[in-house]
Amino acid sequence: MMSVLYPNPDANECEENPQQCGNHTMCFNTNGSFYCQCKSGFIHSSGNIKENLNFTEGQCNDINECLDEVGICGHAVNCSNLIGSYWCTCHFGYTNNSGNCKDIDECLEAERKKEDLCGVKGTCKNSDGSYRCKCSEGYTNYGNERTPCSALDCDSFSGDGGPAPLLGGLADILSMMRNSCLALSNPSAAGEGNPDGDALLENLFTATEAILSPGHLHSSEDVSGLLSTVENAIMLIGPQLKDNRTKIETSETDAVIAVQRGKTPPTGPIHLTTENAILDTDWTTAAGTGSYPGFALAALLSYKNLEISVNRSFDELTGHEKDGVNPSFQLSSRVVSVVVSNPSTQNLSRSVNITLRHLQDVEESANLNYICTYWTERGSWSTDGCYQQHSNATHTVCTCEHLSSFAVLMALYPMEHTFGLQLVTKIGLIISLLCLILCILTFKFCRSIQGTRTTIHLHLCICLFVADLVFLAGISQTKPVAGCRFVAAMLHFFFLGVFTWMLLEGVQLYRMVVLVFNATIRPLYLFIIGYGTPLVIVIISAIIRPNEYGTDQHCWLSLKDGLIWSFFGPVCFIIILNVFFFIVTVWKLAQKFTSLNPDLSNLHKIKAFTVTAIAQMWVLGLMWVFGAFLFHEGTTAVAYIFTILNSMQGALVFIMHCLLSKQVREEYAHFVSCICTPQKKRYSDFSSTNPSSSQSQGSRSGQHTGESKI
Repeated sequence: MMSVLYPNPDANECEENPQQCGNHTMCFNTNGSFYCQCKSGFIHSSGNIKENLNFTEGQCNDINECLDEVGICGHAVNCSNLIGSYWCTCHFGYTNNSGNCKDIDECLEAERKKEDLCGVKGTCKNSDGSYRCKCSEGYTNYGNERTPCSALDCDSFSGDGGPAPLLGGLADILSMMRNSCLALSNPSAAGEGNPDGDALLENLFTATEAILSPGHLHSSEDVSGLLSTVENAIMLIGPQLKDNRTKIETSETDAVIAVQRGKTPPTGPIHLTTENAILDTDWTTAAGTGSYPGFALAALLSYKNLEISVNRSFDELTGHEKDGVNPSFQLSSRVVSVVVSNPSTQNLSRSVNITLRHLQDVEESANLNYICTYWTERGSWSTDGCYQQHSNATHTVCTCEHLSSFAVLMALYPMEHTFGLQLVTKIGLIISLLCLILCILTFKFCRSIQGTRTTIHLHLCICLFVADLVFLAGISQTKPVAGCRFVAAMLHFFFLGVFTWMLLEGVQLYRMVVLVFNATIRPLYLFIIGYGTPLVIVIISAIIRPNEYGTDQHCWLSLKDGLIWSFFGPVCFIIILNVFFFIVTVWKLAQKFTSLNPDLSNLHKIKAFTVTAIAQMWVLGLMWVFGAFLFHEGTTAVAYIFTILNSMQGALVFIMHCLLSKQVREEYAHFVSCICTPQKKRYSDFSSTNPSSSQSQGSRSGQHTGESKI
């Protein structure tokens, strides 16, 4: 048998292994082999630039046509290399015209679109790929040829009509800035060239440092002249600065200036920071809503020592009285100027926030408030349009509706309670409270003196005790507000209660002299009048003026809106009424002493009661004469007198109604003897008491009972 041999079929290496040739290649199969070629835009790694080079080893790399073939895109074109290719784009100021880049005539385009490319006083000149604005005399584009022409006010640096040149060194700044302004406004001026804004800014702050270094400025006019000159200078220099943000610091100043340029007004937030201040606003506010000059500027300038010169001129600061007290003012921050390119800075469309660091870390309190102010053209501080948004011990955030130079002031209210006064108050009231406790115990438990008059004295002492205790513990506790109002209401009630019970004592003395018999008053009626009258007055006052209970400095009735008269009104009425009762009582006593058969023993007792009541009313009334002026400014001496008289109340009641009373002294002696004498001796003494002594005791007891009925 014969065998037939068939040849093996060819293997297609390109299909069997697609990556046979590598990336960016084409694979070609041959009989028994294969070969590779690079795709268009790539070259073999061997560097052989022959087209359709056949290879089986190596790889293909991208050809950078932009480097290898200079000018491949033509004139005024940017060449961008791509993987395996390239891309041509026209330069700024050119447009693609059938594959070629052609210059755009911006001036013609602007005229066709009725756009004001160079400003009212600017002439547009087209150039290859760009344009420039030629400004008329008195106008400038600050060396930026594509910026619209803006009007210059070089007369603002003349110094005419003001006190500015009188300040040493300020005339040099004005002269320097005027020359720079004139050079910008006159295109044909010699040496105009390209203005160097950075060098000019450095010269400005060097000259400012020379003015401020010797010491503080002597007048408000000097301060106003310096502030306005530096602000105008920054407005002139800012557009000439090379960088978008410039920071400069000297021993006297610290400034940061931000500039944005472009055909359209910039947008977005602005956050400028110096060591002593922070400015938060936005570019829309900085640029304004008027004609856009091709740039927007915002600057924050801090003066490191100027507060020494302006720590005065507070005449325009009104409306800061607190409870009728006017504060004193002093600067609490550095003086800071804010400058923007917006020409309408006196009525901003949006408020700006300025954070100012305090010179000293002090929290606000009842005696200290922080106030946001600005320096007016009249050379004084004012708060119009500036408000405090937030304040802590270290910083105050001010929100202002206009721009100028700003500072934070401390409003200092006089300290009413000095250490000495507090010490006298505490010692005096503690003594008074101790005396009142003894009085209350005596009037409550001493049986020999029980009666209407003793009941009146007991509740008068209770009211005075509670009032003094609340005064001692809570008069200065102004926080929380609700607690302070409660303390003020308690003081109002119990001090009125003291005077009401004092009135009842006058009424009782009058009844003892006039009625003679049945002079007692039922306790229920005493309680209704003694506590009901003050309660009604306090309730009505709290309903009408609830917010006037408690002030920022004291937990007492506010001196404004007339609420204080809900206390002084009833007090004056009671004193007048008591004076009437005492006059009638003394007159009736005088008549009884001159009668044919006077009861001298009883009359002398009533006389003693009347004298003590008058003395008590005189001290209490005199105390509140000084109390009427207690919470006014500069009343430290009055506060001492009020405190001393208030402290005397408890001691006076104890001396007059306890120690000077023979019955009470005997009760005290009996009480002491019961404590000090041994039990046996007391029993033997009691057993050996003879009938005569018992009789004497009974007689004395009868006398006491007779007195107690009075």
